[in-house]
Amino acid sequence: MIRDVLRKPWLWSFVAAFLVWLATMAFTGFKGGGELISAALTFATFFVIVGIGQMFVFTLGPGNVDLSIPATMTLAGSVAMKLMDTQDSMIVIGLLVALVIGVGVGIFNYILILGLRIPPIIATLSSSFVILSAAIAYGRGLRIKPPPLLAEFTTVQVAGIPVLAIAVVILAALMGVVLHRTIYGRSVTAIGQSIRAAGFAGVPVERIRFLTYVLSAVLAALCGYLFSGFSGGSSLSMGEQYLLASIAVVVIGGTSVAGGNGNLPGLWGAALFLFLVQSMLNTYQLSAGLRYLATGLIIIAVITAAGGQKTLR
Repeated sequence: MIRDVLRKPWLWSFVAAFLVWLATMAFTGFKGGGELISAALTFATFFVIVGIGQMFVFTLGPGNVDLSIPATMTLAGSVAMKLMDTQDSMIVIGLLVALVIGVGVGIFNYILILGLRIPPIIATLSSSFVILSAAIAYGRGLRIKPPPLLAEFTTVQVAGIPVLAIAVVILAALMGVVLHRTIYGRSVTAIGQSIRAAGFAGVPVERIRFLTYVLSAVLAALCGYLFSGFSGGSSLSMGEQYLLASIAVVVIGGTSVAGGNGNLPGLWGAALFLFLVQSMLNTYQLSAGLRYLATGLIIIAVITAAGGQKTLR
C-alpha cells in the first residue's frame, strides 16, 4: 500500500512544499512556521479554486485550456462588489450574480470553440479581452469595499486554520467525487483518453466539453468573488497572477497534460508549493531575476520528478 502511495504523481507536490517550508524555517531559525503555514493555506485556497476548473479542462485532452480565468475573476468580482455596495444583506445576491457571470462566460467561450471552430487556447484568450473590457467599462477602475461579513468570512481563522481553506477542502473533495464517481466525471476522463472512442461509446462529447468550460468559468467567478472579499475589494489586476498559476498547479499537481488523468489532491500540494517557494525566495532576499530563475528551476524539478514516477508506474 505504501508503495502504491509513493507512486502517485501528486505526492511530489506535497513533498516539494514540505521541503521548501523546511528550507525557509532553517533560514529563519524555525521561527514563525505556524504563521507561514496559515498564510500558505489562505493564499493556496484561491489557487485551488481556479485549479479545479482548469484541471477538468486539461483532463479533456490536448489543446484544452482556459485562458479566460483572470478576466472572469475580474468581471465577477467587479460586478459583485458594485452590486453589493458594502451591504451584508446583498452577499447572497452578489454571489449568485457572480456565478451567473461565470455561466455566461463559459457559454461564450464554448460558442467560440464549437460555433466558430476556434482552438480553445485562442478562443479563451480572445474572450478574455472582451471580458476584461466589460469589467473596465462596468467598474471604471473603482475599488469598492466588500460587505463586512464577506470580508470576515474570507479572513477568519479557527485554531490558526483559515475557515475559507476548510470550505475549499470540502469543495475539492466534492469535485473529486464528481470526477471519479459520476457519469459526467467519467465522461470527461474518457474524452481525454480518446475522444473518438468516447464518441463511439455513446458519450455526448460536445455536451461534456461545454459543461466543463462552464464549470471552469463558474469556479473562476467564485474565486473572483471570494478574492475581492479577502483583498478588500476588486481591482482590474486582481486576476493577473492566476493565469499561469491555474496552469502550474494543475501540472505540478500531477494532472497529465495529455488528458484523461485528473489529480485533485495534487492541486493542494502544488498550490502550497507555489506560495511557499515565493515566500522562501523573498526570505532569502534574492533579486527579482534570481527569484524568477530559481522558481522556474524548482518547478521544472518537481514536474520532472512527478513525470518520472508516472513513467515508472
